[in-house]
Amino acid sequence: MSADDDDITEELLTDADKLTGLSLELLGLDPHPADMTPEQRLQFDPEDLAEMAALGPEDRGQQVQQARLLAGLLWNSSSILIDQLFRDLGTLSQLQTVMASEIAGTSVLSSLPPQFASSYDAKFTQKFIVVAADVTASLVRGWTAPGCLAAELAVRCLLDQAEITEDIYELDLPADWRAQVEEVLLADADSAALYSEGLDVREDDADRLGFEHWFQPFGAGDTVPPYACS
Repeated sequence: MSADDDDITEELLTDADKLTGLSLELLGLDPHPADMTPEQRLQFDPEDLAEMAALGPEDRGQQVQQARLLAGLLWNSSSILIDQLFRDLGTLSQLQTVMASEIAGTSVLSSLPPQFASSYDAKFTQKFIVVAADVTASLVRGWTAPGCLAAELAVRCLLDQAEITEDIYELDLPADWRAQVEEVLLADADSAALYSEGLDVREDDADRLGFEHWFQPFGAGDTVPPYACS
């Protein structure tokens, strides 16, 4: 690992403390049985508790560091995501007509479902920025499930950015970290269908997955920032 890698690792570990909306346990860290309440221990099989307790200090330390590194990575990626969305907005603001080829060259919008690329104009990007900012704020104030399809897509864009940073710096993270995070942040999400190559999936679900529904709340208990609903 190079000096630059060391620098960003320390930076991300410092940033981990800022991610107050998600616990390390939600990011994949198994709690130690000694730190659990009796009620919490009842949620695990005796075999699992024994395995957790048998983990040596060195392995436990590595697990804690990996979870903290992931927390810092999500914090860092949140900032990069919003910054690059503003960059994309600046690019689109100079175009008279949005073409799929222009979207393919953007930093974030290129990660959205490509079949709708011609609809990713400046107005859409402004609304998406507001939703993405709301999503990243949940990483601090306390995580709440995305309230609309656009918010789910913003989470996917966030994780895409995190993967880019991981690849660049070869961070010491579990191989399945993204799948673990998606289980928490995108539980029961519908947005994955938007990336399907099967036209029948999109046509059958057009009443809920169509582009015109992306900023509409899923249900009565879900919220979307007012600007994005306009």
